[in-house]
Amino acid sequence: MASIFISAGEASGDYYGAEFISEILKHLPDTAFFGLGGQEMANAGVERIVRAEDVAHMGLTEVIRHAPYIYSQFQKLKASLRKRKPQLAILIDFPDVNFRLAKNCHALGIPVLWLVSPQLWAWKKRRLRWVRRWVTKMLVIFPFEETFYRERNVDATFIGHPLADLPLPNISRAQYAGDYGLDAAKPWIALLPGSRAKEFHLHYPTMLAAANLLGPDYEYLVPIASTLDERSIASEMQRAVSHVQAKIVRDARAALYLSRASVVASGTATVQAALMANPFLIVYRMSPLSYGLARRFVSVKFAGMPNLIVGREIVPELLQNDFTAGNIVTKLRPLLADTPARAQMQSDLAQVNAALTLPQVKLPNATRAANNGASTTAMARAAQAAIALLKS
Repeated sequence: MASIFISAGEASGDYYGAEFISEILKHLPDTAFFGLGGQEMANAGVERIVRAEDVAHMGLTEVIRHAPYIYSQFQKLKASLRKRKPQLAILIDFPDVNFRLAKNCHALGIPVLWLVSPQLWAWKKRRLRWVRRWVTKMLVIFPFEETFYRERNVDATFIGHPLADLPLPNISRAQYAGDYGLDAAKPWIALLPGSRAKEFHLHYPTMLAAANLLGPDYEYLVPIASTLDERSIASEMQRAVSHVQAKIVRDARAALYLSRASVVASGTATVQAALMANPFLIVYRMSPLSYGLARRFVSVKFAGMPNLIVGREIVPELLQNDFTAGNIVTKLRPLLADTPARAQMQSDLAQVNAALTLPQVKLPNATRAANNGASTTAMARAAQAAIALLKS
């Protein structure tokens, strides 16, 4: 029986991890997984040594404040690696923790497959030496990343983006409205404050203030990430002073697809929004210290991944001091009507979709039979790479 350590600390990584596990189990059904993950990975069969929702903090100052607890949880993960000595480690993004785990795995002779690259091309390029030293293979989900790594002597492969493999949501507007008590006759606006508690606290009040300016002619949907405590988030939303009611929903992709437009915190959710081809804004706020450091070291022109992929600003970005309720309303209103701006953004978002999708290639005969003839997907490619390492 194969034993695999897997580590993902954020909502997107939790989703990718669950999909990866599902693909591995199609071929190696007796594989045991343990490590760091969220609820989706737990549902997929991971024995969680540490829960992702307990360590998903953001920014330099936030990590420092939670350092003693994070350190204690990290020690649990290290101990599990020493005790169980898995045959392979799968590390998914989350670099502040996963680079330290990569070092420990390397010292124990455990091959490391890194799935979803940290954004070393944007900043902290000095960490490339850690990748070369501790990571056996890097699997990337954005096309420009493969070139970046290979030019720097790192074994990297673009596998396509897992979200680009998903079919569009098939839930009807009427059914979704019934599930969450929404008015199907009104246009909907999705508000995605982020997958970390700190992001929610920093982003949601400004999003809600913008909703108040836009008024009650819209329904406001707030998808809650799997790494957040829904009860505490609901309590915080109920305490907020507002003239409109924002409602918690549980399917971000459906919310983005069914909404007229969205306001999305920078991160994986911007890729989800782009793939839904619905116009949106990208927003983000950090602590002043974290933002000051980021401005000093970040070497890319844009914060949002859709803009980075296309190489120009196709989605407006409102960052830090520009992230105000008034600016949200100014940028969002033209996207809510049938305007040239809305049509242009939808056309530009189609370019993002095309860039993230690899041609579907049929699996080898034996694998195709096990997979009921399905074409490969990003996570199927990731599973194939992992199986190859297990056999090497």
